[in-house]
Amino acid sequence: MLRIFSFLILATFKYTTSLAQDFRWQQRAEYTMDVRLDVKTHQVSGTQKLVYYNNSPDTLHKVYYHLYFNAFQPGSMMDVRSRTIADPDARVTDRISKLKEDEIGYQKIQSLKQDGKDINYHVEGTVMEVMLSKPILPKSKTTFDMKFESQVPLQIRRSGRNSREGIAYSMTQWYPKLAEYDFQGWHAYQYVAREFHGVWGDFDVKITLDPTYIIGGTGKLQNADKVGYGYEKSGTKVNRPSGDLTWHFIAKNVIDFAWAADPDYAHEIIQVADGPEVHFFYQPGEKTTENWTKLKDYTAQHFTFMNKNFGKYPYDVYSVIQGGDGGMEYPMCTLITGERSLNSLVGVMAHEVAHSWYQAVLASNESLYAWFDEGYADFATNESMAVMLGEKNPHERSYNGYFSLVKSGLQEPMNQHADHFTTNRAYGTSAYNMGTVFLHQLKYIIGEENFYKGMRRYYNTWKFRHPEPIDFIRIMEKTSGLQLKWYMSYWINTTKRIDYGIKNVLSDNNSTTVVLERVGEFPMPIDLLVTYTDGTKEIFYIPLNETLGNKPAEDTSLIRVEQETWFWVNPTYSLRINKPVKSIAKLEIDPTLRLADIDRKNNIIELNQAGR
Repeated sequence: MLRIFSFLILATFKYTTSLAQDFRWQQRAEYTMDVRLDVKTHQVSGTQKLVYYNNSPDTLHKVYYHLYFNAFQPGSMMDVRSRTIADPDARVTDRISKLKEDEIGYQKIQSLKQDGKDINYHVEGTVMEVMLSKPILPKSKTTFDMKFESQVPLQIRRSGRNSREGIAYSMTQWYPKLAEYDFQGWHAYQYVAREFHGVWGDFDVKITLDPTYIIGGTGKLQNADKVGYGYEKSGTKVNRPSGDLTWHFIAKNVIDFAWAADPDYAHEIIQVADGPEVHFFYQPGEKTTENWTKLKDYTAQHFTFMNKNFGKYPYDVYSVIQGGDGGMEYPMCTLITGERSLNSLVGVMAHEVAHSWYQAVLASNESLYAWFDEGYADFATNESMAVMLGEKNPHERSYNGYFSLVKSGLQEPMNQHADHFTTNRAYGTSAYNMGTVFLHQLKYIIGEENFYKGMRRYYNTWKFRHPEPIDFIRIMEKTSGLQLKWYMSYWINTTKRIDYGIKNVLSDNNSTTVVLERVGEFPMPIDLLVTYTDGTKEIFYIPLNETLGNKPAEDTSLIRVEQETWFWVNPTYSLRINKPVKSIAKLEIDPTLRLADIDRKNNIIELNQAGR
């Protein structure tokens, strides 16, 4: 009996251990692509060999591919959405509906085999469902061989040809891309407007095109000498050989592959100290050359700032490329519009480079949690820009964007798929502004030192692992010793607002009672700054019961008086100051302005020396 019981314990242990190991498994894809771009017809033809590793505990009977270029056809979901949403993206509006046959985008599958056998597939919009000839068993792999043909659409959104700045090709979302499968199932979203997700893998890509074109993109160029453009440090072009050229790139452990091509690109390189080699591709001219020359130094500063504060960039190279229709992040590169003022150019570079930490290396699902990527990139950008350009209050614009959305009545819960927000305004403010405020306000809750330790710990713990929001908040809990899930839940799952006020100040001989009230539905710990008539100051810190602990003192130049816990169910809170009211000049809730308090008018009371 004892032997059987021991066996059961051992079996149960092995089973639960297996479950724990399996829960955060990750699929893997190895792409080998050989494609040709005809610059006269704007069509791409090529082959794709994809080795797919099923590291999940599930048997897969289907797989799904994204065919993003199909969005650029009249009547597509992207077209209809842009023509019916209340506030369409100005870059799209009704432009897709007006595309001609030779201007649309498409991706057509000419053949598809699994382990050498033809398989059936069905295309609906920008998603292709593939019925497998044999199931992919857990912990096994299979090989897909594909021949495909695409037409590059006119530049409308992210991808395309002949941009408004004259860039010939912005090749993003350009190949049939396998959808991600994880513990939540398939993430086979239609391409309607916004964000992306991908499978970790390696890319071996050969691109053949007209020899007058220069390519920049994801990965490391393997044959610079063969294409006749040696990526010289001086940026000087060399003679190009005749005939079409094949460019060969390799990128390892990335979730996507993007590139751009233009015959007029200037190419320059810098080496970031203890960082990557950064390549710049842009069209020289009156609107670009001066600012792009200056951009190189700012880019080096930004990489150094990011490496120091948020974790080290893990790849050897990165490329900043003029292209696209604004700014868009991809692994090891970005495409940005280049005819900008210097501050604008630096800002968009900084934001897209910051994505290398959150979209490219951590690679959270930005389709489901846009704030978890865009907001984090914006936060890091603001902080870096403050250092590079001497900006004060770097997150002020983010707070103001949030306050403006609240006043508009258009706010929606942040935690929804990026494409499903009712308005573009609600999406943009939620993803960028509120994502930034989420982090800056977290500093307020746990203290700055804990915050930056936690950000680096999060990055180093979860890089290359597709973290979920709960993974981030658990790292911050472990770092700070505080409970924080309540904060994330309120901020991303609801539209509840923070509003605290000073309700009353009462005199009692030689002491003062201050009555605070929680006007809004969102509870928070409180910092109350008391300024006395003699110029001295004290911070009264009131912890919230939900944190189950106190943050450390941040400003050691001030005396901090720790108070009893404020339980979130209580609408008011009274604290006692052991000085007469006549000695108090000013009371202020949240003097560092990190609370997203929607009405700061009731946060401050000024008292004269005679008291009140």
